Amino acid sequence: MACRITELVLDCRDPETLADFWCRVLGYVVLEREENGDLEIGPAGTELGEGGLRLVLSRSDEPRRGKLPLHLDVNATDRDQDEELQRLLDLGARTADIGQTGEETWHVLADPEGNEFCLLRRRVAP
Repeated sequence: MACRITELVLDCRDPETLADFWCRVLGYVVLEREENGDLEIGPAGTELGEGGLRLVLSRSDEPRRGKLPLHLDVNATDRDQDEELQRLLDLGARTADIGQTGEETWHVLADPEGNEFCLLRRRVAP
C-alpha cells in the first residue's frame, strides 16, 4: 500500500481571490470555508480522495521569499495550447519569466498572487 497526494496547501494573502481564479482555471468549486478564511477547492460533488487533487488556500501574512519550490502544471482539456493560454490570461494569469530560453514547449504563468504555474502543450481528457 502507498500514500496518495489528495491535497496541496498554498499559503496566500487572499484565499477568496485565488479560489475564484483557480476555480475558473480548473473547473473547481469551493468545497469548504473555514472560519479563519482558509478555503478548500476541488471538483464538485467529490469526496476527499476521489476526483483529483484538492487545493487548500491557506491565509498567511508571511511574505513570499523568491520562486516557489513547487509549482502546478496544467494542460488544456478542450482546446489547443494557444487558445488555453489566451483563456488563462483573460482570467487574470500573467506571463512569468523564470529564465526560460524561448525554446520551451510550455508557457510559464503566474496566478494573481504571483505563484508560478506552467501551461503544457498536451491536451488531456477532462
